[in-house]
Amino acid sequence: MEFTHFDGQGNAWMVDVGEKEDTRREAVARGSIFMSPQCFSMVRQGDVKKGDVLAVARIAGIMGAKRTWELIPLCHGLNLTKLSVDFNMNEERHEIQARCTARTTGKTGVEMEALTGVTVALLTIYDMCKAVDRGMEMGEIYLEQKSGGKSGEFLNERSPKRL
Repeated sequence: MEFTHFDGQGNAWMVDVGEKEDTRREAVARGSIFMSPQCFSMVRQGDVKKGDVLAVARIAGIMGAKRTWELIPLCHGLNLTKLSVDFNMNEERHEIQARCTARTTGKTGVEMEALTGVTVALLTIYDMCKAVDRGMEMGEIYLEQKSGGKSGEFLNERSPKRL
């Protein structure tokens, strides 16, 4: 296996996917933000002064995923057919877990879009809650699973279930 974003002289380039077949591709990424019990409670109860934190973070994650090609050098612009961001709240850990699903039918995968969507959603939660808790921590961001394309199925061993 070799890196595909470098030519024979080591120069960065955008991979030519023109000859590849269009296939249905889907990727799911996950990440978490950990916060104080007070902040977690405020998010859960809808008491954050800036508004509905998870609703805004959902939209931000979707918008961020759509602009991945503008943020990540050498990333292809994709015709995305699905983007969703969902949240799970873990009371014991004062954790909000974000999960982004990205889908397209095309010549290249959507892993970067799913990862960008999760990251932007978590950053938005941080931004909306920082007045209450500047010590929040984001992490555990990873590709959970992907399907389609030449490399086929991938299921991260951390993943709770398949696509």
